[in-house]
Amino acid sequence: MSYIKDFDKTYTPDKQKNAVLGGVLYLVGTPIGNLSDISERALKVLSEVDFIAAEDTRNSGKLLSYFDIKKPMVSYFEHNKRERGEMIVSRIEAGESCALITDAGMPAISDPGEDIVRICAERGVPVSVVPGPCAAVSALAMSGLFTGKFVFEGFLSTAKNERREALESLQNERRTIIFYEAPHKLRGTLADLMKAFGNRKISLCRELTKLNEEVLRMTLSEAIAYYEENQPRGEYVLVLEGASKEEQKANAFWAEMDEFAHVAYYTEKGLSKNDAIKAAAKDRGVGKSEIYNIVMKK
Repeated sequence: MSYIKDFDKTYTPDKQKNAVLGGVLYLVGTPIGNLSDISERALKVLSEVDFIAAEDTRNSGKLLSYFDIKKPMVSYFEHNKRERGEMIVSRIEAGESCALITDAGMPAISDPGEDIVRICAERGVPVSVVPGPCAAVSALAMSGLFTGKFVFEGFLSTAKNERREALESLQNERRTIIFYEAPHKLRGTLADLMKAFGNRKISLCRELTKLNEEVLRMTLSEAIAYYEENQPRGEYVLVLEGASKEEQKANAFWAEMDEFAHVAYYTEKGLSKNDAIKAAAKDRGVGKSEIYNIVMKK
């Protein structure tokens, strides 16, 4: 697809999706630190909707005031999302337009806004997106690590067992992994990552788009040593290198099994001998014939 060609065909104001319509929920991305990153379309939508749902009306009030936008606001956050979400959707169903914003970045991404989008989807209420800054994608782009495939984990649980289980489930993940973390929890999180993943590469991105923007590219052991001497400051996006093929094999459930035990594992799960051989070969990254010749030899 040629995006430039398509853009040339449609780039006239009357053909752009710029009209603000009643009965629609607008997801509006807002700056993550630099007010200059607000888009023209975001300002238009915020200025023309009937009301704005905000995670923190005080924070969002400052943003709207800066751009001289005066619109009624309702609070919508984690602890009132079910009750308030029903009320907001009912107003939209009655014909009003609403812009949903979060404290910074894209609403509904690691954010209670996902719940109201789900309600809209269930009830056939139109949802439109006004793209804007996203800390996770911005950090990934700056990380210097592989960006072709990635997974976003957001904030790790503070419950020890849940955190441990989440990290263990990611040990064999080949894709780049993205976490969010607060400064007062950073040192503990780095120690947990080191324990779970070993000494992988990590990019620590903080205060993105702000005056003190900083990206540190190092190994986990270097990061731990660095923050023993330096106080973590600002909100962090942690971009962690995915598992190598060697790590993946070392951490696999079958790492200590020989080919006979590996095939037996799958036959005990109910697979036929042929399918078990095929599954073991896939795990080990070898041809089916290689496993067949070992386990079927006399």
